[in-house]
Amino acid sequence: MPGIVDTLLYIAIIVAKILVVFGAIMLHVAYATYFERKTIGHMQVRLGPMNVGPHGLLQPIADGIKLFFKEDIIPAQADKPVFFVAPVISLVGALSSLAVVPFFEGFAIANINVGLLFVLAMSSLGSYGIILAGWSSNSKYSFLGGLRSAAQVISYEIALGLSLVGVMMLAGSLNLTDIVRAQERYPFGMFLLPQIIGCAVFVIAAIAETNRSPFDLPEAESELVAGYFVEYSGMRYGLFFVAEYTGMIIMASIGIVCFLGGWNGPFKIPYVPFAWFFIKLYVLIFIYYWVRATLPRYRYDHLMNLGWKVMIPLALFNIVITGILKVMKALP
Repeated sequence: MPGIVDTLLYIAIIVAKILVVFGAIMLHVAYATYFERKTIGHMQVRLGPMNVGPHGLLQPIADGIKLFFKEDIIPAQADKPVFFVAPVISLVGALSSLAVVPFFEGFAIANINVGLLFVLAMSSLGSYGIILAGWSSNSKYSFLGGLRSAAQVISYEIALGLSLVGVMMLAGSLNLTDIVRAQERYPFGMFLLPQIIGCAVFVIAAIAETNRSPFDLPEAESELVAGYFVEYSGMRYGLFFVAEYTGMIIMASIGIVCFLGGWNGPFKIPYVPFAWFFIKLYVLIFIYYWVRATLPRYRYDHLMNLGWKVMIPLALFNIVITGILKVMKALP
């Protein structure tokens, strides 16, 4: 009997963690759209959303209600089963990664030993949703968006994974909690300085991996109308947006855990153990907006050249340098 009680208590704790994490992230996703429109608006000397609620604060709720009740149109020649499941694959791939992210000491839905590998696997899985959406829509614009996404994912997924190898070498673990703890021995409690090359590669590859400007070639409005989801409407269209913004939060969270010391900060903030993690998260999300408002979209051949001829060699160079410094005992 005590064993059953312990099992039920463990399950209840896991369910509570899932509800808290998913609820918090969904709220952040909703208002990430609002703050992006506000931030870019002010950068372009505009006000952004202003009409729904004070200073437009209720705009994300209005957008959600609109998408929920909007007609779900399906092209007559579409591969319907694949068309239906594509946005769900993208969303599930993004949300699954939240299971291993440690937001503060001792708090993660699943503290597994291969957490970093799990996140990379789930980010790859999410890309299948984009590719399948482009193929199943039976539209030349969406098909081109899907093909672009496939090539982009292959190019930048390699750079993204290689940029994190140096972190694994320094931490000696794939467990995200252990990676944060290992950074306490380094300057400012971060891997940022010894892994400055890996961090730069990771940031650029993460922007490309999430299809954000200036690497948003799979959905380039001026060329492909809306790219891979041009034939989607209603809530299925909204699921792609939720997946994209969740992916941004996931990539920013991995950057925080692997390079910026996770939940650690220069001083402790009492009663709010996750404060430093979210402060860093908001800074990195702002950088996404800043880059979108500042840089023009890459030409596609330049995008591929950057991935294969610059990012991957830099990531490999970072691995070699990290290995040499570890052998020479220059790094802990």
